Amino acid sequence: MSEYVLEMRGVCKYFPGVKALDHAQLKLRPGKVHALMGENGAGKSTLMKCMFGIYKMDEGDIYIDGQKTVISDPLEAWDKGISMVHQELQPIPARTIGENIFLGRYPMKKALGFIPVVDHDKMYEETEKLLKRVRMDFDPRQKLGTLTVSQMQSVEIAKAVAGNCRVLILDEPTSSLTQNEVEALFRIVEDLKKEGVAVVYISHKMDEILRISDEVTIMRDGQYIGTWDAKELTTEFIITKMVGRELVNLYPKRENVPGDVVFEVEDFTSINPRSFRHCSFNVRKGEILGVAGLVGAQRTELMEGLFGTRSHTSGKIRYQGKELKINRPKDAIDQGIAMLTEDRRGSGIMGVLSVADNISVASLNKYVDYGFMLNTKKIDQLVEENRQKMNIKTPSGKTLIQSLSGGNQQKVLIGRWLANDPDVLILDEPTRGIDVGAKYEIYCIIADLAKQGKSIIMISSEMGELIGMSDRIMVMCDGRITGFIDGKEANQENIMALATQFE
Repeated sequence: MSEYVLEMRGVCKYFPGVKALDHAQLKLRPGKVHALMGENGAGKSTLMKCMFGIYKMDEGDIYIDGQKTVISDPLEAWDKGISMVHQELQPIPARTIGENIFLGRYPMKKALGFIPVVDHDKMYEETEKLLKRVRMDFDPRQKLGTLTVSQMQSVEIAKAVAGNCRVLILDEPTSSLTQNEVEALFRIVEDLKKEGVAVVYISHKMDEILRISDEVTIMRDGQYIGTWDAKELTTEFIITKMVGRELVNLYPKRENVPGDVVFEVEDFTSINPRSFRHCSFNVRKGEILGVAGLVGAQRTELMEGLFGTRSHTSGKIRYQGKELKINRPKDAIDQGIAMLTEDRRGSGIMGVLSVADNISVASLNKYVDYGFMLNTKKIDQLVEENRQKMNIKTPSGKTLIQSLSGGNQQKVLIGRWLANDPDVLILDEPTRGIDVGAKYEIYCIIADLAKQGKSIIMISSEMGELIGMSDRIMVMCDGRITGFIDGKEANQENIMALATQFE
């Protein structure tokens, strides 16, 4: 028997104009957590999709227990003991937990002796066992939509280990979880390790990787760089291997000089009594205002209210002393306000459209000739300018945006709003799910925009990011603004003190 439960050797995968994998490799031991790291676009997810049968390898081999095998589709991967929990969960909220777990493979029985029907009793009995395996004490008949995101993720893990799971792939499993929920996930992973399951853990969070992993494999530009014992690694070593160079500072030197107050919000209150209320703040010209708060602080909801996607009952918005009337996003856009959404896939990119379409969609009125004809040459020029200015890695403007890495998708979305030349940019979690190299590039873009005199409002759940990038930090708790901290005086302690200041 091989010491590895699964091996991938010499894997190559080609897409039009791109070599996504270049003789990549991976070796998984039973009962170990194997972290797979690399910048966005390094080939991590592509390699996992080849393992799981979503993509067909152009070259390379897969071995299970030392025996060469072929995996042609996810069902075959499942049969061979390989399961995958994707970063973007796809639950069916209106159906029960049991129905979600057994979707596509319901246990059947014969009614009236010959009519095949779903054996609900058996399904819910098996579901109860699986839920206990992932430390969830829920009624299998409960509707999935009543659960939190972390609980839904536990259901996905229960579904993944329902069969003879020997390899479990977790792709960015903590990107939407609170710290307590992360701890719960880690306990589940530890239980699976004891059962001999090999866990592939994909994440950009260094502290998680160094804590949960036994081994770490790093990829760069589709190639295998190396595998190391996690105990031997440091954050600095991992970053250097990931990006191929040393990042002396995680945050760029900022040369912006905040000027006069240009954007003001007064007594802004949501129509929902449990959301934001009586919020007042201002932003200066060329200032980066960070927005901190715990999950449920209503930071996103407040910014969506300012942008016109949520209703409010009272409050005023002023730009350079002039009151703005914003009832819908178009009103905000017309008055020089842009908002980069938190949910890049759900409400940011239009996956079935090209990079060019995604960049130009918010400013198409600038590229219309004779009142009805799009000037494609000007749009192509806009795309090329953004590609060069923000180092967007894409074969061409015609490439579908869904085929780009998360970091490059985020740059495209920033380019979309910059095409309108806004005065105020609201950036909601601008680096979520993005590797350290792409983060630095986006930080540089933000710093440059502030230097140009743009007013930046940046929501972030990463303390280091807020402290490293903000001129001031506004802290929220339970729908209220609880205080402001000068960027030079900010630290985790004084931010958390305000973030937990409940009434």
